[in-house]
Amino acid sequence: MNDATPPTGKPAAIIPQGKLAYATPATTPLVPGRRSFFTYRDLGVTAASSGRIRAQVTAGADGMTQPTGWHYHVCEGQFVYMLSGWVDLEFEDGQKLRIQAGESLYIPGGMRHNETATSKDLELLEISVPADMGTVACDPPENFS
Repeated sequence: MNDATPPTGKPAAIIPQGKLAYATPATTPLVPGRRSFFTYRDLGVTAASSGRIRAQVTAGADGMTQPTGWHYHVCEGQFVYMLSGWVDLEFEDGQKLRIQAGESLYIPGGMRHNETATSKDLELLEISVPADMGTVACDPPENFS
């Protein structure tokens, strides 16, 4: 056995880190989230990965009632996949995007952005690394003031 092969016989890169997480609509609890006009469903990945990753489904309870305001997240990154509906976002580099069902978006940690509108049927899968992703309010970029 060489140094790259641990006692399990699997290369170090594929030794499981954490435990298996299986979620169904009936087993995924609603959890508190960043916005009162959204509902958040925990998919169990935070516990299974010991906090390395968070996966949740966000849904528009009543549609967005007001823009979120400019902010950024303290994390390595956040991945969003739209399941239904749409969300309008603006980014510090001047881009304005509408992300719709079937589309995805990766936002690097620290990138300033603002969610400005959503459809009432918004539902998205959000994954962040690490699970404990901080949100920091900030001033809008100069090109949006």
